[in-house]
Amino acid sequence: MTEPMPDSGTDLPLDPETTETSETAAAAAEKAAAGVREARAEHVGTGAPGARDRTVVHLMRHGEVENPHKILYGRLPDYHLSDLGREMAEVVAEHLADRDLALVVHSPLERTAETAAPTLERHGLAAVVDPRVIEAGNKFEGRRFRKRLLLDPRRWWWVRDPTVPTWGESYHAISKRMMAAIEDARDHAGGREVLVVSHQLPIWTIRSALESRRLWHDPRRRQCNLASLTSVTFVGDEVVDVTYTEPAAHLYARAAKTPGA
Repeated sequence: MTEPMPDSGTDLPLDPETTETSETAAAAAEKAAAGVREARAEHVGTGAPGARDRTVVHLMRHGEVENPHKILYGRLPDYHLSDLGREMAEVVAEHLADRDLALVVHSPLERTAETAAPTLERHGLAAVVDPRVIEAGNKFEGRRFRKRLLLDPRRWWWVRDPTVPTWGESYHAISKRMMAAIEDARDHAGGREVLVVSHQLPIWTIRSALESRRLWHDPRRRQCNLASLTSVTFVGDEVVDVTYTEPAAHLYARAAKTPGA
């Protein structure tokens, strides 16, 4: 398996030497996991008729983005796939060509719509745009990351607690909205498969919550590469497996090795 790419164009690169206490990490993980439980509670009784159907929801990170100025773009509009990103989207469409896809969902941002397009065309489906799978909010959005950003005392309050994180949308909020979107997609598919094209941080957050891992982490250590698939398998309403694949791994050598890829 290849090494994950650098961070997502949303996150602050963290100091790899930074550590947290086990108590702080556990509290952060529990808070995010609570979001998953809340989302599940809101879906009780809303499942499709085939209550024990096997349904797979593939969470795909978008392909490489054209970002020559290395901006932390977050939710900003007009960030499109690079030529390599479009090639990655085509590779994943080929990878999923024989799957029984009932639904293709993407976030409202252009890079996910462009990533979903080849799969939509192959399966003759219309896209479903779901704002719940959008990139995480971030106070540093629109800036080019440089270390001096964090040396400015006006911004110290933003980064006071990486376990939340305090510079952006909370892990609790991300996990809750992602779980709700995943379960709605699962209920719609009812025994088939779904592709949800989203973003690195939301995908990694919900995977970590489902696998009961702490949510506070170094963004560079996520296993959520460009155009990767994190596949959540349900039997009925229960998650029975989470797997990770990189159909476009052979293209990573040509990808930008900078934040914002």
